[in-house]
Amino acid sequence: MKLASFIHQGKRSYGVVTAAGVIDLGRRLGSRYPDLKALLAANALAQASRYAAEQADFRTEELEFLPVIEHPEKILCVGMNYAEKRKEFDQHNPAPTLFIRFPDSQTGHNAPVLKPRHSREFDYEGELAVIIGRRGENISRDRALSHVAGYSCYMDGSARDWQHSWFTAGKNWRQTGAFGPWMTTADEIPDPHSLAIRTWLNGRMVQEDTTASMIHKVAELIEYISTFTRLNAGDVIITGSPGGVGKKRNPPLFMQAGDRIEVEIEGIGHLSNVIMDAPAHALTAAH
Repeated sequence: MKLASFIHQGKRSYGVVTAAGVIDLGRRLGSRYPDLKALLAANALAQASRYAAEQADFRTEELEFLPVIEHPEKILCVGMNYAEKRKEFDQHNPAPTLFIRFPDSQTGHNAPVLKPRHSREFDYEGELAVIIGRRGENISRDRALSHVAGYSCYMDGSARDWQHSWFTAGKNWRQTGAFGPWMTTADEIPDPHSLAIRTWLNGRMVQEDTTASMIHKVAELIEYISTFTRLNAGDVIITGSPGGVGKKRNPPLFMQAGDRIEVEIEGIGHLSNVIMDAPAHALTAAH
């Protein structure tokens, strides 16, 4: 089952994505579960699946896609988690490299990704996103995948010239991380480490690998992260990017306004966004 968050005619909702379109779960279940995060927190995926054979309410082209989980409590990102990426950055630390994203740094499928005005090095990173479906802490590796609701695509846009000795400033500019187009539920992905992952910039393939190349596997990451923070339904773990990033190319290859960036993960989905320059905002003070 594929589940998306969206806006239709100004109203936020979520639903089941089928070949014919989208079945509006917000209309059917919204009084109990107002969004996809609430549906996951209530362990209600089985209830959602009862509607999966109904007639679609909307065509996908009628919708404005939102990030799959619009307001996660936590977005935990893993750096340097593919063998080729580690070689590119000469990374040797065996522990997972973690940083955070804030919810307002995200955008949805087909929505603009904003190039930060203060960056000349806006880089692409195609990644597998893991969406937590069941709360837990100190989760053992052998139980970890039972806490996963599903998987999605993520384009972790990175302002490289703002990644100093830490990553946070380079990763949290508004609307720089694309998340979608939908969540494919975990029952359809029995092995998250047997998936082809590819990134295209303006139709040119710039990253190609398989999730088997992850250094720290999904279950290991959940075990590690849940030792220091409780994971809740709707939390997102972004599992790292393959090699081929623009920063390490010769010459470097960075995203500019008008570019199209796409991330495709086998069995999950195809995420597509156009880059726009972030607007200039006048700073005003309340008196």
